[in-house]
Amino acid sequence: MGFFTRVPSVDPEQVADRLRNKEAVVVDVRMRGEWKAGRIRGAVHVPLHELSARIGGMPHDRTLITVCRSGHRSAVAARKLKRAGYEVENLRGGMTRWARVGLPLEPANGRVL
Repeated sequence: MGFFTRVPSVDPEQVADRLRNKEAVVVDVRMRGEWKAGRIRGAVHVPLHELSARIGGMPHDRTLITVCRSGHRSAVAARKLKRAGYEVENLRGGMTRWARVGLPLEPANGRVL
């Protein structure tokens, strides 16, 4: 498995359901300013440039769902996590799509940068 490792994509509504059922953990790979502006409640913040150093600390008992603004950086993160043996999916359309379909951001007045 290399650069072309395939990782499934998942829609925001599916992610919201999985989070409600505690079946998944969201791994947000955006930069600190993006994270602070608006995020998915309960998401773990691991900027992409820190992922390699922190990869061993991710939970193995649930699916990891990677997210960034649009889905590109998180796709890179998802491939790394999959190669490391994690069950992983990428949020299709990223935080932009999450917000566009009306799912909540934290803080309540959050926004996607």
